[in-house]
Amino acid sequence: MSVLQNRYEFVLLFDVENGNPNGDPDAGNMPRMDPDSGYGLVTDVCLKRKVRNYVELTRDGQEHYNIYVQEKAVLSSKRKPAYASLDDTDKKEAEKIALARTWMCQNFFDVRTFGAVMSTKENNCGQVRGPVQLAFARSIDPIVASEISITRMAVETEREAKEQDGDNRTMGRKFIVPYGLYRAEGFISAPLAEKTGFSEADLEILWESLINMFEHDHSAARGKMSSRKLFVFKHANRLGNMPAQALFDRITVSSAKGDGARSFADYTITVNRDGLKDVELIEKL
Repeated sequence: MSVLQNRYEFVLLFDVENGNPNGDPDAGNMPRMDPDSGYGLVTDVCLKRKVRNYVELTRDGQEHYNIYVQEKAVLSSKRKPAYASLDDTDKKEAEKIALARTWMCQNFFDVRTFGAVMSTKENNCGQVRGPVQLAFARSIDPIVASEISITRMAVETEREAKEQDGDNRTMGRKFIVPYGLYRAEGFISAPLAEKTGFSEADLEILWESLINMFEHDHSAARGKMSSRKLFVFKHANRLGNMPAQALFDRITVSSAKGDGARSFADYTITVNRDGLKDVELIEKL
């Protein structure tokens, strides 16, 4: 597989309708938001989880596309094959760790993409700094988190049924965002891709995952979520030709309705392509 030869940045726009895009367990699963501005937040960890789940679903059983950080996985056990692959037991500890780290990059898509900390006592595979990094996604406008009461027409135990004298209903609550458009920005380093083996083929899978990751992640809690736009900046060389922020500033999103926007159609996206001499702007979605 050919290793990446160009630096990239990208902007992903995705939205949520009547759902919770990323609940905060420290706040009763309320949608994450900046407490000062009221803008909604989605963590990089949440987005990476969705990419991992998509790759696991679509590349299940394919060589080199295993997922290291799986849901409910025991990570030390997933590193055992890396050490089992070492033939020479006389190697120094540092050499073993380096070889094990290389094996992990070759076999796990998320390790060579996002990196991983694997430097624990059991099956130490060192640390990998991934070439693909994501910032927190932030909503274009402040969000309003609505708390909704829900009713379940059943109870869990016989004791609850007796206590409620046959009125077998239980109450609950859930948070939703009526509508929110979010913007996530990402970075892809060619020098780091060379170290992990992140390839052109891996890059195409990443774009595919960002476009389709919500299609297989629907749930009652998350409501209706969709990837709307994916803008990719491809530099002419591995080190880059323009600062990332200067490229991100070329994508502007605004709403004529301000905080009253309730659909993607309420927003206008402006793309400035002027002066992009050594950087190619590609619209993947």
